[in-house]
Amino acid sequence: MNKTIFSGVQPSGNLHLGNYLGALKNWVALQNQYRCIFCVVDYHAITLKQDPKVLRSKILEIAKLYLAAGINPETAIIFQQSQVSAHTELAWILNTITKTAELQRMTQFKDKAKENKENINMGLFDYPVLMAADILLYNTDLVPVGDDQSQHVELTRVLARRFNSRFKDVFKLPEVYIQKQGARVMGLDDPRKKMSKSASSEFNYVALLDKPAMARKKIMKAVTDSGSEIKFDLRKKPALANLLAIYSLLANVSVQELEARYNGHGYGELKKDLAEVVAKFLAEFQHRFSGFDDQFINNILEQGRQKASAIAAETLTKVKEAIGVA
Repeated sequence: MNKTIFSGVQPSGNLHLGNYLGALKNWVALQNQYRCIFCVVDYHAITLKQDPKVLRSKILEIAKLYLAAGINPETAIIFQQSQVSAHTELAWILNTITKTAELQRMTQFKDKAKENKENINMGLFDYPVLMAADILLYNTDLVPVGDDQSQHVELTRVLARRFNSRFKDVFKLPEVYIQKQGARVMGLDDPRKKMSKSASSEFNYVALLDKPAMARKKIMKAVTDSGSEIKFDLRKKPALANLLAIYSLLANVSVQELEARYNGHGYGELKKDLAEVVAKFLAEFQHRFSGFDDQFINNILEQGRQKASAIAAETLTKVKEAIGVA
């Protein structure tokens, strides 16, 4: 049987090129090699304050974006996290074997706590345990995540190992799957920080639903490094390296080809051409996105819920039997 992959996206903010190149594009390539389970992780989203009406629409939007990216619901399971209650049940059980100090060490919690000092809630603190439950419920072998999430997967392995040792050998130990290029697309306005849907400036990212004209504007305004040589150098030219990586991944040409193509040319010409590549990609992507109505998406999510629930229920039964509550 094929190995199982599990991953998910929060229905908050605006999904952008970084999400596509670092996650969705990768998932599409993986779905024919693995049993893939892709979740809309709405319970993770509410660790930060959400408008209920916006959240409802964003859940459907994320599912549409999955399909527009090329994820096939006949091949992969697509579902909404909150509709499978086993996620929160298992999270509670895992909480009982999780040490507070382990959660305090999570760098993402530290970063988000700094950004949201007025809303440091227990959900934000406990986020990695729910993520561990998400992963472990489906006998997951590989978790495609950005390198900023790999610490959470390592905690998942720790909890799985601890549970298996203390009770019974129930859980697989999942491994991180990080693609070499595209896993960490950086901000257009600051190449030292990851492109982020929660960035304060919209010029940090190109949203997948940005109008192509706006995307062109954002690419043309992207910061560049000193000098004029078109050369991929993450240390000396991080801004240019980021633009070259985006260009390479969207146009399916190697960075070396781009370096040769723009040898002797300036940053302006590169950015102008990249802006057109991005605009063309978005126009085609959004055409596919607009072809899915809400009823169709709801049906896909319901089919996914049924499939996911069956797998999750089997795992949860084993867990409950192991700890003595069933």
